[in-house]
Amino acid sequence: MSKIPVGVQLYSIREDCARDLPGSLAAVAKMGYAGVEFAGYHGYSAQELRKMLDDNGLKCCGTHIGLDSLLGDALEQTVEFNKILGNRYLIVPGLAHNRTSSRAAWLETGSIFNEIAEKLLPHGMVTGYHNHHTEFTPLEGELPWDTFFSNTRPEVVMQFDTGNALFGGGDAIPFLERYPGRALTVHLKPFSRSAAKDNPEDGFKPLIGEDEIPWSEIFRLCETTGKTEWYIVEYESDAHPPLKSIELCLDALHRMGKL
Repeated sequence: MSKIPVGVQLYSIREDCARDLPGSLAAVAKMGYAGVEFAGYHGYSAQELRKMLDDNGLKCCGTHIGLDSLLGDALEQTVEFNKILGNRYLIVPGLAHNRTSSRAAWLETGSIFNEIAEKLLPHGMVTGYHNHHTEFTPLEGELPWDTFFSNTRPEVVMQFDTGNALFGGGDAIPFLERYPGRALTVHLKPFSRSAAKDNPEDGFKPLIGEDEIPWSEIFRLCETTGKTEWYIVEYESDAHPPLKSIELCLDALHRMGKL
């Protein structure tokens, strides 16, 4: 089986990107990343961004985008922008409180995602949702993650963030098993519960391979029933300079045989 390509979420190096996006993309490509997931465009047009990607041999493996950009008349503009980027993954990284405050709100939000997913089908694009930690705290007798993904179309991507989930008490493995074929893109974010014992933020300091994520089992599921198309590294701690941290994480994945 061919290896799943590895991209990086540019939020990991957001300050570098804000200062010098062309230079940051060149650095990412030099490290050996195959793609990037955007978290904002720093004032560049879709055409300019596509040229930067092409110049560095990078693919766009997704974008984190607000839900409002997928609603109403904004959807057409969003689709055209991402067609230029060559991106098919339109992932919502967070939701307003009124869309997540109750089980009923989550169900209504799921219906909205179902409608968006149907509209994107003719364009070969998908939408999805990216977790933080709160989705793994029971709400009215059910985990919001289950409320949402049990009531959305198979095309709605479950972008599982391993570190955020573990921070919230959610182990990736049961969810990857419960929703086969939904994890088209997966955020490889390290986390250590023991490191977080005194300060929760310290849990994000370990690099991939130095943490407590069960990587081998996650990789097995992603590469079989998960149908994962991209691994996306995300590292948010200040334990290392941002560009160095994503390079070290990629080195770890190389040692694990993922490159």
